Amino acid sequence: MSILRIITDFFTSTGFASISLGNLGMLAIGGLLIYLGIARQYEPLLLIPIGFGAILVNLPLSGIQEEGGLIHYIYFGIRSGIFPPLIFLGIGAMTDFGPLLSKPQTFLLGAAAQFGIFGTLLGAKAMGFEFAEAASIAIIGGADGPTAIYLTSKLADHLLGPIAVAAYSYMALVPIIQPPVIRALTTKKERRVVMSEVKPVSRRVKILFPILTTIASALLVPAATPLIGMLMLGNLFREAGVVDRLSKTAQNELINIVTIFLGVAVGSRMSAEEFLTLKTLMIIGLGLVAFVIGTAAGTLLGKLMYVITKGKVNPMIGAAGVSAVPMAARVVQKVGQKANPSNFLLMNAMGPNVAGVLGSAIAAGVLLALAG
Repeated sequence: MSILRIITDFFTSTGFASISLGNLGMLAIGGLLIYLGIARQYEPLLLIPIGFGAILVNLPLSGIQEEGGLIHYIYFGIRSGIFPPLIFLGIGAMTDFGPLLSKPQTFLLGAAAQFGIFGTLLGAKAMGFEFAEAASIAIIGGADGPTAIYLTSKLADHLLGPIAVAAYSYMALVPIIQPPVIRALTTKKERRVVMSEVKPVSRRVKILFPILTTIASALLVPAATPLIGMLMLGNLFREAGVVDRLSKTAQNELINIVTIFLGVAVGSRMSAEEFLTLKTLMIIGLGLVAFVIGTAAGTLLGKLMYVITKGKVNPMIGAAGVSAVPMAARVVQKVGQKANPSNFLLMNAMGPNVAGVLGSAIAAGVLLALAG
């Protein structure tokens, strides 16, 4: 065998001989996600592993995604519905529901912000998407990445890549997307409203809350039990005060390990064949619409509360009803201080913000039940 033949045979056995323009495009997109995570700090904990996962899956002949390959086994955590609830366990351990329990009426603001999900569901259906696909797209409006991944893995697995990327991208862009919507729907007088302080809640109430919430939500929306149950278990670890090791593990080691696997697994659904389609552009556009509608719906209910309470509620806190914790609450705080430098709305905004986490999980359960 000649040297030329050996070189030719070797070249044809490499990925260079099989790589397509689509693969090259996805390698660039994977690199872009990594750049946004590092240079712009847009959701780096997820965009970096997602971007790298996209690179891995678009390298020809690696076999990494085929049955028996590394990604095949990692993706089991999403396919089986394990990773998102484990993420929720960590989120629950890091979440203080005190502001919500102190002012339980703010739960309505978190519920109102989920209107973006159901409004976009109707829009996606009108554009020709099947119900399962439309529901998966609409959940982007909840601004909750794990919930979006969980629902999509159950209903429209083939759309997981673009939906996850859209969900986490819009979560990262909360400080850019929300302020114009808030200012467009509120007056300067409303934005200047100073709310009463959030009062402390007893330890007993904080312990009872995750237990009773789990029971109530599981009976009302059984399909939401994996997400709500793990969220509340993590919160019980936090509030019990006697299992600090479990709470710290859920907040740190566990959620960090699962985040790595979750990001790489999501990235593995970004092959050129699945991602470079017209549907991807439509999903990104509808995701933005869902997010804007959710922000607007929460703000408008906040305006109604402003009227009912005769000016005691700052309507901007309704915008924090989307599930991007704590970014949405920080946006409300920042916009409020621009209107009134002595205004501190962060803790008041955290009430609807954490309510949004519950709301998006319940909404996902409702959509699962409707699709079932």
